[in-house]
Amino acid sequence: MNEAPASPTRVILGIDDLRPLPRATRIARTSHEGIRLLEEHRNCVIDELWLDHDLGGDDTIMPVVTLLEEAAFNGQPFRIGAVLVHSANPIGAETVVRSLTRWNYRVRRAMAPYSGDGS
Repeated sequence: MNEAPASPTRVILGIDDLRPLPRATRIARTSHEGIRLLEEHRNCVIDELWLDHDLGGDDTIMPVVTLLEEAAFNGQPFRIGAVLVHSANPIGAETVVRSLTRWNYRVRRAMAPYSGDGS
């Protein structure tokens, strides 16, 4: 009896302060946690990276965006299948999309599950 090889586990990372992101295999709630999460996956293929712009208080996704931009600038971009930007902040979301698109990441706006609080 031949069994089909197990399909590799998809790596779906989310950085969002409130939403549950049920598809995500790991979630970071702050930009600092998000940077650590990406660094832990530096040598992996990340199938999807979900990003929220506003992360509570004065925290935003921009330090994470800077990390991704610097990696690309240095010729070693993160290997990400798709970056999905979900945010109730349209200007912030568009800033993330433009910034990462400029560095050839595959990025688009997306709808994330509703958190129940309007964020």
